[in-house]
Amino acid sequence: MFLTLKRKWILIVLCFLLVLASVVVYFTAIRPTFMPKPEHVIVIDAGHGGKDGGAVGKTTEATESYLNLEYAKTLAGICEQYGFEVVMTRESMAGLYDPLAPNKKKSEMEKRKQVIENSNPDIVVSIHMNSFPSSEACGAQVYYADGSESGQALADSVSKNLHDNFDNAKLTSKVGDFYVLNVSPCPSILVECGFLSNPNEELLLQNREYMHKFCYHLFCGILQFYRFA
Repeated sequence: MFLTLKRKWILIVLCFLLVLASVVVYFTAIRPTFMPKPEHVIVIDAGHGGKDGGAVGKTTEATESYLNLEYAKTLAGICEQYGFEVVMTRESMAGLYDPLAPNKKKSEMEKRKQVIENSNPDIVVSIHMNSFPSSEACGAQVYYADGSESGQALADSVSKNLHDNFDNAKLTSKVGDFYVLNVSPCPSILVECGFLSNPNEELLLQNREYMHKFCYHLFCGILQFYRFA
């Protein structure tokens, strides 16, 4: 009877160990699927707005201000899914300028500066669409402020991810003398997503699937920057 009882306890212990081992194996196997959610503040700046429509497509007459906002919203959604805190400089087609301001462009730029400074962001990403007299010009280009090493590192990371996934996207980032890049010491980039003056790219930039893919790889560039920063 004693031996029988002992065997029962041995079987119970063995079953417990097997269950414990299964749990360990299960959680070890699924651990890589979990991604840490970084807590960083990103300002996403949709260029233009209001009466300032920016560049206009030659075929569909799509306005830059509209596409900038759509890309900015798409990028914001992706960033928020991964736990980033997002601040948008504008969330509608309305302009940021004071309607009574004599110089609306200056008023708009000051508002963008105010939003960026008040947000104390880790990075700034300004979204734009390009245009050129020649309809052959195409491809995304990323800019950073002159003298900003962190800005260049961010721009290089985003440029590489776009170049690796999109035809004609420029691998080399460039210095750009843009107001929005100079209002904060944090890494700041301006992304020209493509050319509205190129008929093929004009249509492509309006494709929702392409828009999401572009913003996703832009975001991958941001993650890559944080990995090596």
